[in-house]
Amino acid sequence: MSLWLRTLGADVTGYALAPSGAPNLWNIVGEGTRSIIGDIRDGVRLWNALEQIDPQIVIHMAAQALVKESYRDPLGTYATNVMGSAMLLQGCRQLRNLQCAVIVTSDKVYENHGEGRAFDESDRLGGHDPYSNSKACAELVTMSFRDSFFRDGPPIATVRAGNVIGGGDWSDDRLIPDCVRALNAGKCVSLRYPEAVRPWQHVLEPLSGYLALARALVLDPHGTPRAVNFGPDSTAFCTVSEVVDAFSARFRGKPGWVPDAAAHPSEAHALMLSSGLAERALGWSPTLDIAESLSWTADWYRSHAAGENMLAFTQEQITWYQNLSVPHP
Repeated sequence: MSLWLRTLGADVTGYALAPSGAPNLWNIVGEGTRSIIGDIRDGVRLWNALEQIDPQIVIHMAAQALVKESYRDPLGTYATNVMGSAMLLQGCRQLRNLQCAVIVTSDKVYENHGEGRAFDESDRLGGHDPYSNSKACAELVTMSFRDSFFRDGPPIATVRAGNVIGGGDWSDDRLIPDCVRALNAGKCVSLRYPEAVRPWQHVLEPLSGYLALARALVLDPHGTPRAVNFGPDSTAFCTVSEVVDAFSARFRGKPGWVPDAAAHPSEAHALMLSSGLAERALGWSPTLDIAESLSWTADWYRSHAAGENMLAFTQEQITWYQNLSVPHP
């Protein structure tokens, strides 16, 4: 997002924890972005940074973003995802030039009883695991701040995206990074829930939606919705094992995958999103199908392994996407 915004001519400042581990995407593409290292839970530091920057647009992505980690550290997950969001919204109350804020939550905010249908924005919020529930709580916190403190102020909206894939992700317990590590080592990737169905999408898809929503909030604050799904086409709702098979074929070929027989925390079997509101309100629809999304992702990791200039490669993928997607954000 920061790289895309810079290509659009925006003056970007990031506030985040220091990158953990190496390699990481920040060290590859972060050069040129003003950065403040800080914890979103540290209200004083965050508020001082916001006052110093005085942004016109805030895009809130900071999160503990892993379901499995939320079982290991539920209190840290709630502290970051709920109180961190509240800290940011409180800081936004003091901004003089704020025009809008976009709060990124998750497709997992919905109360999921396994009905096998696509969720839309009117569905009940819930979440059974600490990660999903904390993101639903972040939605409620945003609604409360919006109704209590921003009723006559700049518009605040939440966005909910599917399972995002793309180059530069090396997080633990995420499917594509697990595939890359296993395939590079000549091993099969171990899958906790190979038959689980998820809405897979390339990272540039929801980012384009977030940018389109921010633009609409500024230009038409009264006519723009305050919660929007950005999900893939229905053909991209497929199982974990299907994604691994397709990605492996594009990245390095087999060896494939094996089921992980260990005990794991429960996760929803099926999760699907409806993006009808995004299409009606913003003219947004997904551009890449699942095969293209996996190919773009595999191309990124192959190029990184080959020692290519990944800043230039990532900028090129953004340009390709902008040329494919209409309208441009």
